[in-house]
Amino acid sequence: MIRIREAIIVEGRYDKNTLAQVVDAPILETSGFGIFHDSQRLALLRRLAETRGIIVLTDSDGAGFVIRNYLRGAIDPAQVKHAYIPDVAGKERRKRAASKEGKLGVEGMRPEVLLEALRRAGATIEGEDAPPPGARITKADLYAAGLTGGPDSRAARQRLLTQLDLPEHLSTNALLEVLNALMTRETFQNLYK
Repeated sequence: MIRIREAIIVEGRYDKNTLAQVVDAPILETSGFGIFHDSQRLALLRRLAETRGIIVLTDSDGAGFVIRNYLRGAIDPAQVKHAYIPDVAGKERRKRAASKEGKLGVEGMRPEVLLEALRRAGATIEGEDAPPPGARITKADLYAAGLTGGPDSRAARQRLLTQLDLPEHLSTNALLEVLNALMTRETFQNLYK
């Protein structure tokens, strides 16, 4: 079991149970959209973000992104890391039918996929050295690579998301955040030369 310094925020109890079998870290639930009306829970998440940092790990469906974006606006972004699971078609074993979008959520992911998502987000893992800081990828880099501002930039971003096994709902700003967690600016520029 891998020990992670940050607290991990998930949508529900099944997500929490799955993740607890993989990592040793505080894992808190948003109770789905319940976080929108629970000021005490939100205050707790803010306190955790200040003291140890948090990682938001929601499903890759539309609802997961609504919760993620709510937390992004409610908690200081400097204290939050975002972990993204890939879009995988299917249904969880405990459910009779697939979700509305037909994608597996956090609870349906294999342990190695969850660990990779946390590593990509920049989780502080006990016993592992942090990668050396480098120049960050900027929006100008995305523009130069044809990923923003052009007639085919949306299609180019979708190809990149598929290539990196990232969810299709990722906004341009979230993509920038993920790219900076995954690679150096030099690696990104070499990818698009």
